[in-house]
Amino acid sequence: MITITTTEGLQAFCDRAKAHPYVTVDTEFLRERTYYSKLCLVQLAVPGDAEEDAVLVDPLAKGLDLAPLYALFRDENVVKVFHAARQDLEIFYIQGQVIPTPLFDTQVAAMVCGFGEQVGYETLVRKIAKESLDKTSRFTDWSRRPLTQAQESYALADVTHLRVIYEFLRDEIKREGREKWVAEELEVLMSPETYVVKPDDAWMRVKTRTSSGKFLAAVKELAAFREFYAQSRDIPRNRVYKDDAMLELASTKPKTPQDLSRSRLLLREARKGEIADGILQAIEKASNYTAAEMPKLDMSKDKLQVNPALADMLRVLLKAKSDRFNVAAKMIASASDLDQIAAGKRDLPVFKGWRAEVFGDDALRLCKGEIGLAVKGQRVDVIAL
Repeated sequence: MITITTTEGLQAFCDRAKAHPYVTVDTEFLRERTYYSKLCLVQLAVPGDAEEDAVLVDPLAKGLDLAPLYALFRDENVVKVFHAARQDLEIFYIQGQVIPTPLFDTQVAAMVCGFGEQVGYETLVRKIAKESLDKTSRFTDWSRRPLTQAQESYALADVTHLRVIYEFLRDEIKREGREKWVAEELEVLMSPETYVVKPDDAWMRVKTRTSSGKFLAAVKELAAFREFYAQSRDIPRNRVYKDDAMLELASTKPKTPQDLSRSRLLLREARKGEIADGILQAIEKASNYTAAEMPKLDMSKDKLQVNPALADMLRVLLKAKSDRFNVAAKMIASASDLDQIAAGKRDLPVFKGWRAEVFGDDALRLCKGEIGLAVKGQRVDVIAL
């Protein structure tokens, strides 16, 4: 088992990898005590059975520079294969300003190939590679050195079995002619916007049913300050203050440190110093919002006039299409999508790209009364009217 601890060693492996059609990639990281993920280990493998074909890279090793790896990520001739790549890609984008391309995500590919919604790596190893995984090291502290042999074996298995899974799914997708489907699904992962959290947009993740403009203005400013403070100091946002404390502050609107001291939910550390000053400034800033500046909740889904009979028929159509194309139904359209279609909404992802071909176009025809559904044994067929 090879662990790379020098830039020269990493450069040598990446040079070898450039001669192969693909490289499998995984990471181990910690995020419990930081805002950004702390990269603790990178696992890489290329086709082959030799020991040097699968390696561990220790980014915590003194003096190691990941520049050779980032150069490999930019090499258009080598496919970079991940499983459930979202968090891995965020790490590489934040640290190296790079998104690996071309990219292949086996979780996305498996959903397109009928393995269900958000299928796990362990399931694919069992069903495709016909192997089992030892998961005992999954939740260990990856920042501690030296790593145990169990940790190293667990980490390496995340990229060695991935080679078999990738080759199977790649061939299956090509056989079914679904390369375009996968490419469409990967567009979000390939966009830098996916990995940038803008403080001014942070309030949209806070769950509240209160629609008061003044209340939401306070939530927006408090969330923006918390996000900026957490990012600038690389600490979890909940270490600044939690959502329930934020909602309490937005409701009580404290104006002085004495007002803050009366909060039931605010952490003690947040009642003084920079955090306390930031809270009071956020509340004051929100109080100066004009009526036009007040944020508003998206209540459009709550006001939908859903045709329940049509919604039921759309569910039957979706099940029929899911079975026919062997794709997870939830990947095509969610229950909320179906209700919105039955209420007359048309600006939905289901009416674009491969989803339109598989389901969306016929869903529109069903809404217009141009097609019906017929039961033939265990099968539901679409019939023209």
